[in-house]
Amino acid sequence: MDSLDKLLGELKAEYHQGKSPGPQPQKNTAKSPTPPPPNSLSLEDSLLAQVRTDFAQQDALEELQKQQAIEQEQIRQAEIKAQGLAALRGEAETWLKTLDPFSSEGLWFERFAEGYPSKLDAAIGYLQSDE
Repeated sequence: MDSLDKLLGELKAEYHQGKSPGPQPQKNTAKSPTPPPPNSLSLEDSLLAQVRTDFAQQDALEELQKQQAIEQEQIRQAEIKAQGLAALRGEAETWLKTLDPFSSEGLWFERFAEGYPSKLDAAIGYLQSDE
């Protein structure tokens, strides 16, 4: 019996030695989630911050592009208006040269032009309203 007790003691010692160095199993692992290590949390935060920064930069770029498109359209419209005004000015000059100041239209135009700084401006106003 002595040898049997000795053998049983050795087995117990081996069992405890083999079990001690390994990690102890956690109880209720399903109920208490393990928090992520601090390094991965800061990595997630930095990635989230980077994504937010990227989206903010993209939004700013899109807003700038929209603003530039609006400005380009305004410039284009101003150029079209200037071209139209230049063409109308030429038309008004020609009309004034052919206008007989003693005709009924010429006399009417003299009274009409009193509200304008020049006869050319009056002729442009008249031709614009006539269109």
